[in-house]
Amino acid sequence: MLYYLAIALYVICCLFLIVVVLLQPGQVARRGGGGGVFGAGSSTGSVFGGRGASTVLSRATTIAASAFMILSILLARAGADSSSVANAADKVLHKKDEAKAAAKAAEPAKAAEPAKAAEPAKAGEPAPATGR
Repeated sequence: MLYYLAIALYVICCLFLIVVVLLQPGQVARRGGGGGVFGAGSSTGSVFGGRGASTVLSRATTIAASAFMILSILLARAGADSSSVANAADKVLHKKDEAKAAAKAAEPAKAAEPAKAAEPAKAGEPAPATGR
C-alpha cells in the first residue's frame, strides 16, 4: 500500500517538475531581450512581477527536483528486494544442477544398453538402410 502511494507521489512530482521547468523564462528573457512571459519587459501585467518569477520558479524547481531524487532512491530500494534477487539466483543455479544431474544419469543408461543386432528383412520387405 505504501509502495503504491510512493509511486503516485513520484508521478505527481514528475509532472510538477516538468511544468515548473517549462514555465521558467529562458536566458534571453532574463537579460531583458526578446519579451519573456514572466517579467522580461515591464512588470505590469506579468503574473509574478519582474524578478519574482525567477525566484518562485527557481525555488519550486529546487524543491521538486529534491523530492524527485529522494523518491527515486526510495522506490529503487523498495523495488530491489534483495531476497527476491537471491531467490532468483538460487533457482537458476538449482536448475543448472538438475540439468547436469539428469545428463549424468542419462549417460550410463545409454552406455549400458546393448546394441541391437540388425534383424534380417522378411520376405517382401525392403532391407533397412545401413547408412553406408
